[in-house]
Amino acid sequence: MGSGGVQFFFEFTERDLLILAEGAKLTLIISSLAIVGGTILGGLFGWLLSIGGRVGAITLGWVLDIFRSVPPIVQLVLFVNFFPIIGFPLDAAEAGTLVLMMYCSALVAQVARAGIEAVPKTTRWAGRSLGMSYWQDLRYVVLPIGLRAVLPSWTGVALGVLKDSALVSVLKAGELMQVSQEMITRTQQPFLILGIAGLFYFALSFPIARLTEHLERRWQHD
Repeated sequence: MGSGGVQFFFEFTERDLLILAEGAKLTLIISSLAIVGGTILGGLFGWLLSIGGRVGAITLGWVLDIFRSVPPIVQLVLFVNFFPIIGFPLDAAEAGTLVLMMYCSALVAQVARAGIEAVPKTTRWAGRSLGMSYWQDLRYVVLPIGLRAVLPSWTGVALGVLKDSALVSVLKAGELMQVSQEMITRTQQPFLILGIAGLFYFALSFPIARLTEHLERRWQHD
């Protein structure tokens, strides 16, 4: 702060770039845990919905609808304040990871159920008629066909969760978006800093999109 009320701002330096990289690293950790954990849970929930019929839709489906319908930013604020009340205090990164994981699982559950239901019943009956058990039918018939059907949808969910990780900034977790906001305040260079942050997000998202394209091309030739 200078004399006469004139405020001086710092220039963007290489150290700032490293700080942004550290924020991107935390974003990657939060997003990876949320996507992997959410995919595993979502696959389990989707299977339960597929076999649960009306009862599953009313019970588990209702709970998952809450996570799908309530904006993640609202869930983040509620979770970070709720867990200390019940004796399980979470730091900002842990709360953000847990919320995004449950949000991801609720979305993946619908994707997984759609993938299971996309397999024709006649195909499953054929497998069972060959002597396959229920679990063999899931592994060798439903999983290969269902994965091909839902891969694009899952990719959309994964990329959406990665982008929604920016909302964790409201908890002051130190991830990429929060670091960017603090740096903008300090340097008053929003275009430069947001541009760099955008490149980091692109670098994190690019492998998921390319992996999906690679798998789709590979499956087309199988």
